[in-house]
Amino acid sequence: MGKAIALAREAAAAGEVPVGFGIELNGEVIGRGANRTVRDSDPTAHAEMVALREAATKFGDHRLEGARLFVTVEPCLMCLGAILLARITDVYYGADEQKFGAATSRFALAKHERFRKVRFHGGLMADEAKELLADFFERLRAEGGE
Repeated sequence: MGKAIALAREAAAAGEVPVGFGIELNGEVIGRGANRTVRDSDPTAHAEMVALREAATKFGDHRLEGARLFVTVEPCLMCLGAILLARITDVYYGADEQKFGAATSRFALAKHERFRKVRFHGGLMADEAKELLADFFERLRAEGGE
């Protein structure tokens, strides 16, 4: 999770919402990502999607069975769908996301029968992840953004 936090800091420095993500399989990091929606002008360029694409390419398969994911913020609907399709085993996340979080906060898909094979672990380094988000959005508002 420390590496995901570092990636989130990089995203914030680049003007992106500070979310970082890593995928580990068999003790090896096979995918990393930070939000790139602004940089790429792509609403699907969430940290999770960036890392899943990298991991699938590196691993040579879109199915990443047995992989563990580490993300600073609870995944959204789109990202959880991709996580499910990739057959990820464990999702570790930091801060809850009340606006778009799909695991436990807004949509609570962790309880849905379709996600029965995915284990969700929230609250990992949550204070640090929340602080990154709060600082980013405070700075954005001060600059006249969102």
